[in-house]
Amino acid sequence: MIRSPRRLRNPKAEAARFRARALIGFVVVVLALGGLAAWYFRLQVLEYSDYARQSEANRVKPRPVVPGRGLIYDRKGRILADNVPAYRLEVTPEEAGDTDALIEGLSRIVALDPTDVARFREERRVNRGFRPITLKLRVEEHEAARFAVDRWRFPGVEVVPYLNRRYPYGDLFAHVVGYVGRTDEGDVDRYGRDHVLFPHTGRTGLERSYEDLLRGAIGYEQVETNVEGRALGILDRQPATAGADLRLSIDLDLQQAMVRAFGELHGSAVAVEPATGQVLGMVSLPAFDPNLFVNGISHADYRRLMDDPAKPLFNRNVLGGGPPGSTIKPFVALAGVDSGMRRPEDTVFSTGEFFIPGQSRGYRDAGGGAGRVDLRDSISRSINFYYYKLAYEMGIARFAEYMERYGFGQPTGIDLVGENAGVVPSPQWKAGRSPEPWYPGETVIAGIGQGYWIATALQLARGTAAIANGGELHPLRLVAGVRKGYDQPWSAVRSPSPPRITDNPAHLAAVQEGMVATIHGRGTATAMARDADYTMAGKTGTAQRVGRRGNARVDPRSLPYHLRHQALFIGYAPAEAPTIAVAVVVEHGGYGGVAAAPIARKIFDAWILGEAPEPEQERGDAVAASGGAARAHGAVPAGESQGAAGRAGSVAAAVREAGL
Repeated sequence: MIRSPRRLRNPKAEAARFRARALIGFVVVVLALGGLAAWYFRLQVLEYSDYARQSEANRVKPRPVVPGRGLIYDRKGRILADNVPAYRLEVTPEEAGDTDALIEGLSRIVALDPTDVARFREERRVNRGFRPITLKLRVEEHEAARFAVDRWRFPGVEVVPYLNRRYPYGDLFAHVVGYVGRTDEGDVDRYGRDHVLFPHTGRTGLERSYEDLLRGAIGYEQVETNVEGRALGILDRQPATAGADLRLSIDLDLQQAMVRAFGELHGSAVAVEPATGQVLGMVSLPAFDPNLFVNGISHADYRRLMDDPAKPLFNRNVLGGGPPGSTIKPFVALAGVDSGMRRPEDTVFSTGEFFIPGQSRGYRDAGGGAGRVDLRDSISRSINFYYYKLAYEMGIARFAEYMERYGFGQPTGIDLVGENAGVVPSPQWKAGRSPEPWYPGETVIAGIGQGYWIATALQLARGTAAIANGGELHPLRLVAGVRKGYDQPWSAVRSPSPPRITDNPAHLAAVQEGMVATIHGRGTATAMARDADYTMAGKTGTAQRVGRRGNARVDPRSLPYHLRHQALFIGYAPAEAPTIAVAVVVEHGGYGGVAAAPIARKIFDAWILGEAPEPEQERGDAVAASGGAARAHGAVPAGESQGAAGRAGSVAAAVREAGL
């Protein structure tokens, strides 16, 4: 066997190769170290501020602080709207992931109503993913505790404490205080993007009118968190500004007395302080429980309220109105003497039927001819003939001018949204709504508060207060004071100087005497004076819903309930130094002296004599419960008219007093 020759090693060549490889390796290492150093330099020096900010954002998270909504008190400091601690479930879609899986998992821990889920999905569709969306507004404490145990399984989901609105007196102030509802996109568009952080927004009543004051201003906290997102502490805080408190001129006891005075009847009433125009009480019946709306009313409850023929959601004082009937007569009488068409002592001979010259149709008084009557008799006995003749002789243009001077056909200034301005009959108003010309007969019936008239209880109360106080037509107000902070003093709400309805005290005195005689003379409300320890002044009224045919008389008590006349009363007391003026409207009540006047007497007694309200255990318990909750006010993270017959008169007197 022949062997191949062995290759001899070349130490020099191997050394050269080693040195080359070592050099290449060294260069690679140097380059790698240089690149790493450059990378670290960029991270630590060039981009330090960016990464530090991101790191700080992971460690410190801003959290909005929602202020407590301002409280609402009555004139004696009793809470009518307060705040109670509550929890809501919020989801940030961007962090939460699969919405369907999230809801399925949460439903095993927290009871989720299908309505809440549907609302969440709709808001998720229209909102940006980084904005928290409320899934459930009222989370019970035991549900919040269960969620806390499994919180790690639900990223982007938080249980947020907040203050929930509560109305301790339920339906008693539903149409005054109003209610709040869940904030929606419309509210955000109206009040600004930050408003989305407020869970509730005023919907009706004072809650809506004073939304800007009541809601306060959002604050922020810098919260330090761990890797799991749990809060470790607060590094910095910009405090929220709590909503302002409101003190109303409304008196709780009088409000309760007004509701009791109506009993089972429906209607509205307004009580005013004549010297200031401040509202002492205001009811619209039937009413509803505003607590149903705070966190979203159920479909069943809403349908029940909407289907109720008595319309409990309708604010009769602010949105309603109708013919004032004979309650307009004191104002027409004042217009007659102020315009120079009459003097207080002038008389007209009432034949029982007024005829427009050249026409055969007669406009009648209910009790036939009353003989000679002056201004005072025409008011107290509600003589239609006097006002038919006066309105016709004044003419509709002058008539409308004076009625507007007395506050009709215009808002009263009440601090509630949507007040009905009403209608004063005039050719201009009719021309905008009908091709028919203005007829003289329409002027005649306008003089007794019928025809195209629309007057609200607010306007009647305001005008009555002006007669009572000597002629000053004050705007009506519900809010008497505002307090921006629990430790701050109350600031009184000032009203502008009121206009005067007359500059002749003698004319006003004659009207006042006629209104006193309505009750304490031989007028249409003499039953009110029975056992009275003080003197009252007033005027009854009845507004027809159906007219008569020919000479047939319509007895409202024989009509179906929904066709019965509206019963009205206006008045003030004590007559010598008035402290309260009222307007009462009883729906389908028949005659004003029978239905509305007794209600007014009870209101007068409650205010002047200070009669204690009957015990109401449920509301009493609510007052007691509200005491502690009120302290939770700070911020938390986030046909033709007629006067009416009094019960004391005979049947013949009732017919005479009821008018046409």
